[in-house]
Amino acid sequence: MVELGHFALVLAFALALVQSIVPLAGARTGNDRMMAVARPVSVTGFALVALAFGVLTISYARSDFSVANVWENSHSLKPLLYKITGTWGNHEGSMLLWVLILTFFGALVALFGANLPASLRATVLAVQGWIGAAFLLFILVTSNPFARLSPAPIEGRDLNPILQDVGLAIHPPLLYLGYVGFSVCFSFAVAALIDGRIDAAWARWVRPWTLAAWSFLTGGIAMGSYWAYYELGWGGFWFWDPVENASFMPWLAGTALLHSAIVMEKRSALKIWTLLLAILTFSLSLLGTFLVRSGVLTSVHAFATDPGRGIFILCILTLFIGGSLALFALRAPTLTAGGIFHPISREGALVLNNLFLTTATATVLVGTLYPLIVEALSGDKISVGAPFFDLTFGSLMAPLLAVVPFGPLLAWKRGDILAVAQRLMTAFAGALLAVLVTMLFVDGASAFAALGIGLAVWLVLGALTDLALKAGFGSVSVRQMMRRLAGLPRSVFGTTLAHLGLGLTTLGIVGVMSFETENILAMKPGQTTEISGYVLRFDEIQPVRGPNFTENRAKFSLLDAGGKPYGEIVSSKRFYPVRQMPTTEAGIRTIGFSQLYVSLGDETADGALVVRIWWKPLVTLIWGGALAMMAGGAVSLFDRRLRVGAPARRRREAAVRPEAATS
Repeated sequence: MVELGHFALVLAFALALVQSIVPLAGARTGNDRMMAVARPVSVTGFALVALAFGVLTISYARSDFSVANVWENSHSLKPLLYKITGTWGNHEGSMLLWVLILTFFGALVALFGANLPASLRATVLAVQGWIGAAFLLFILVTSNPFARLSPAPIEGRDLNPILQDVGLAIHPPLLYLGYVGFSVCFSFAVAALIDGRIDAAWARWVRPWTLAAWSFLTGGIAMGSYWAYYELGWGGFWFWDPVENASFMPWLAGTALLHSAIVMEKRSALKIWTLLLAILTFSLSLLGTFLVRSGVLTSVHAFATDPGRGIFILCILTLFIGGSLALFALRAPTLTAGGIFHPISREGALVLNNLFLTTATATVLVGTLYPLIVEALSGDKISVGAPFFDLTFGSLMAPLLAVVPFGPLLAWKRGDILAVAQRLMTAFAGALLAVLVTMLFVDGASAFAALGIGLAVWLVLGALTDLALKAGFGSVSVRQMMRRLAGLPRSVFGTTLAHLGLGLTTLGIVGVMSFETENILAMKPGQTTEISGYVLRFDEIQPVRGPNFTENRAKFSLLDAGGKPYGEIVSSKRFYPVRQMPTTEAGIRTIGFSQLYVSLGDETADGALVVRIWWKPLVTLIWGGALAMMAGGAVSLFDRRLRVGAPARRRREAAVRPEAATS
């Protein structure tokens, strides 16, 4: 069975070569039969990679330690869920998942791209074939997941304990669906450059893929943040780790691409800029792949440290990033720039959005790569940490967030900024009230907290104002308002959800950064401590044996100020003997939108246990807001205007047939 999986990868590579050559040749020569090859080859290539991935998953589930990859990353006593998720909890398996998702998106384009011009679809699938062939070759040459061991070991070396968590089942697949989803946008951009033609219809074809990739990447980043928050026991939600930045940069560029594609679709403007953004967004995804797998970074997120693999991926980066940018430089001067518009307009607001987002992306890129460049040139090791990113990124995001509510309310081509400001007066009043309440009753000494909460409320109320005005709130009857709401395009609700989610995430970040309290102390069973109006009592600690670990499990009782029980919190320190690694399993109690977070430290000389306790106000809004943004992208995907008119064409064809039969 294992050899069958390996052979399926070899066949998939061969088909990727066919997919990358034959349809493109057909598109260049106008040969319909050659272009038609793209569809069955794409679908079959996906089926073969899915077969290989299924074989590897079964090998993990069966604990087949004759496979080197399974031996290095699994253990027979590990729970079945973690055996399965361990399939992609390593370099080889995660690269196979990467290619599986790449071929999956290619198959989707082949199956659901019937309304695309034949030459464009063939060229897009050919570019997908180039990417697939390159990464399949990388897997087969440097990262074969099906390499055998002879004789087969009796037991495996177990998976990294940090990865033995349900988060591994969700975070990497979501993240890769985002990363790799942008490959379709890249392929559309390269295809447009090859054809030398781009128009509003191109933007309408690209926007659903951008929305899908952006939504998945949003969910993947949020899940990764929460996973690190509760699994590592450090109590933080973002560390500005280089590998975290590697996923954040495509998200920023993808957000800019999403807004730029709207301008191109609606007004036939920003054509060249949108093409460039599509190339850069996927290029940043490839850069993230290189950083995680090249060995140039030391991170808990990094998979591989083999320089040979890093050089191979660097060659792939040079080929696709350099080649696409060279093609852009060659073709862009021949493309029409598109329509013009007034600076005060919805187009102008979206251009401002792009300016801030791309500058923020460049800032994060410089902060991430600068230490690597310095080390390569001088040998000196330096680090660029949170203070740099907080200052530079925060100063760019604050003005962008302040103008977000204006964008959806401005008219296309030419807008009236004073009229929009009047419509937003209620939202502004609510934000001002939030600032005053924060300063008077919460924390009068922190201007950051007051202004940050005011900005978050401004975003939330601004998003709701847009929806209310479109529904005619206050100017029509309730029945008519509900009728208007039902008739609004789904993209309007998607925009509202996304902007509202951005406000909620901002509120969560400001809340936890401004009002978090921490208490570190040594405790023995029976002792209590107070934090933020609650009493935490250390009840007991007991040893527990898990399937492939041992742990010391501490139980705490949470009481309110009057001594009334509020629930139990369980925190533990685990030890995995096969890997010889300890982990901290934090105990978390959610109260409203806030959380009490308990993490265990080492034992002191007198037998007490070091306990770190955090009160984290509004922290759950960080991830709740991300879920709202993800939901906004999903709702927008179901907008009937993104179907490119295919259903309407079928209706017209159905209407013609009876007339033809009558005549």
